[in-house]
Amino acid sequence: MNNLKRNIAIVCGGDSSEHDVSLRSAQGLYSFFDKDRYNVYIVDIKGQDWHVELPDGTTARIDRNDFSFMEDGKAKLFDYAYITIHGTPGENGILQGYFDLVDIPYSTSGVLVEAMTFDKFVLNQYLRGYGVSVADSLLIRRGYEHLVSEDEIEQRIGMPCFVKPAADGSSFGVTKVKNKDQLAPAIRKAMMESDEVMVEQYMEGTEVTMGIYKTHEKSVPFPITEVVTQNEFFDYNAKYNGQVQEITPARISDDTARRVREITSHIYDILHCNGIIRIDYIISKEGKISMLEVNTTPGMTATSFIPQQVKAAGLEMKDVLTDIVENQF
Repeated sequence: MNNLKRNIAIVCGGDSSEHDVSLRSAQGLYSFFDKDRYNVYIVDIKGQDWHVELPDGTTARIDRNDFSFMEDGKAKLFDYAYITIHGTPGENGILQGYFDLVDIPYSTSGVLVEAMTFDKFVLNQYLRGYGVSVADSLLIRRGYEHLVSEDEIEQRIGMPCFVKPAADGSSFGVTKVKNKDQLAPAIRKAMMESDEVMVEQYMEGTEVTMGIYKTHEKSVPFPITEVVTQNEFFDYNAKYNGQVQEITPARISDDTARRVREITSHIYDILHCNGIIRIDYIISKEGKISMLEVNTTPGMTATSFIPQQVKAAGLEMKDVLTDIVENQF
């Protein structure tokens, strides 16, 4: 029976500032997976160093020609890759292209969707064409900063505003700018994370986030979580150091919750997503729902949003992960 079990690679690490966060997500996923059904391994990749953690506590090098490794003197192949890298190369389509080439199914959406959701500015413009409400924004590229003046930003986007890396999966490099004098240092800070910077209109309201996944047979929306922080915004400390209150289900009306679910399902279908995604929103006092971000490799530690929402839905993470894997076989 053991020989019939699929070999699952939980692929973590990556080359962004959230490398260590990704390792924590991998540990969370490892604890959730059904070990009676699958042989589960953690694969840590960083730059050219790709290695798999073996049951005896040692590591083995990954052969990038076919994503195989040696264990007990035998070459082993993976049947499936569960990608939990936050940032490059797991959240921007690069790793997805590699797995397409070596013909290994994976847990995220495809190359184009990953590349597009990773670039916040591009995603906003694309979804705006489908009627999704998003904040107004401007793009600043490295070397072309002079094309967008501070006066233009103040007049079009207004103050306060957010300055953030446009193409980055992390919470690093984000600044809430309150006046024009703070723009230049905020842009320099964001440029440390990405060659493209997005200056985004500030939207006031209730922040919520919602996960969802779909298979060939069903759509599984998770309960909505309200995100409350005393920080200026949901920054790295709020996200990972507990400076936040997460309320599931969110304190919103049934009608608003229904509309959030509908928009989330609609975006999933527009992008033709795969696996679990999580979408963040701002709900204004008037009830307008605006999308902030689509997360295609959401955090998977025991305290992350998705495991919380799965538990609140009365589901088991083990069963959810089995659903996602088996949907591609």
